[in-house]
Amino acid sequence: MATYTPLSPARRRLYRAALILALATMAWFALRSRAAAPPSAPKAAPAVHATLVRVAREDVPHFLIGVGTVQAQATVTVKTRLDGQLERVDYVEGEDVKAGQVLAQLDARPLRAQLEQVQAQKAKDEAQLANARLDLDRYTRLIKEDATSQQTLDTQRALAAQFQAAVQADDAQIHYAQVQLGYATITAPLAGRVGARLVDPGNIVHASDANGLVVINQIDPIAVVFALPGDAVQAINRSQQVGRRLAVLAYSRNGDALLARGELVLVNNQIDVASGTVQLKARFANPQHVLWPGQYVNVRLLLGEHAQALTVPAAVVQRGQSGTYAYVVGADGKAQMRPIEVLQIQDDKAVIAKGLQAGETVVLDGQYKIKPGVAVVAGPGGGASVTPGATPTGQP
Repeated sequence: MATYTPLSPARRRLYRAALILALATMAWFALRSRAAAPPSAPKAAPAVHATLVRVAREDVPHFLIGVGTVQAQATVTVKTRLDGQLERVDYVEGEDVKAGQVLAQLDARPLRAQLEQVQAQKAKDEAQLANARLDLDRYTRLIKEDATSQQTLDTQRALAAQFQAAVQADDAQIHYAQVQLGYATITAPLAGRVGARLVDPGNIVHASDANGLVVINQIDPIAVVFALPGDAVQAINRSQQVGRRLAVLAYSRNGDALLARGELVLVNNQIDVASGTVQLKARFANPQHVLWPGQYVNVRLLLGEHAQALTVPAAVVQRGQSGTYAYVVGADGKAQMRPIEVLQIQDDKAVIAKGLQAGETVVLDGQYKIKPGVAVVAGPGGGASVTPGATPTGQP
């Protein structure tokens, strides 16, 4: 049976030093081999899926946009010009009336009596004039025979002229009485829509009454009053110098439905210093009454058009601390951030003044996932509907 002989302390120290030396040698060779090995290439970032469109070139209308209020083209408060009793009303509240249409009738009996009185006076004066002319003819013959005096002839000539003047005065009185009698029949001074009846038949009305009988609003044509910034005046004036009236489009308040197309008729002669805006007025044909007084509408004033302008959907335009930019996908399929200058944005379409070229591919949706230099590919929704004029990649 073998017996265990313990190592001496000196031998144990020797074995321990040899073991440490062997481990250090192995670690040194491992580090050296790892340092000598070539570094592994970093993994490429995965491609980002996004909606891509191409920059288009097209004619784009140049609008100025404001909010307007529809107003009647003309408003008339119909009043009586005489004092008297309102005999009847010949219109229906809320209906259209024509110019010259009878609206109401006053009691005209006293006026007819006055007319008949002045007509009778004229008949009397005409009879006296006829007799005076006969006497004048007789005196004219007698003077030739020296049967009367020149004074008598002159007196008779003056008397005939006096009766002639009386007849002319009667004619004026008759005309005045006829005019007064005509005022008893109240007619519409213009075509339009009547409002609520303000006075009922049977009431005594006066020419001094403030409210009148009824209000007529002319709503075909109709007007829209709107305001634009004062800085727009020069652009409007330049557009009007070609001798044409500028077109104005009226849209519903939600901006979707085109209600009417009219023309600009007024640029006010002063800018409001308080608001910094200028008031404008447009006139619209309104046969279907789609515009109504007091209605609010969105207004677009067409100044002209940007011919063959570069356009992209508005969502392409991004904004940062240094200004507006867009992500452009180059021929290598990688995105780059490019500064752009936007001329206008209307109807979800941006007109680009600088920074892009026709046919370039830009990112429409998914910009939040993109960094400069990242590969970008059209995602599953790359062929989605976009603003007209911007062609999705992969489509003709």
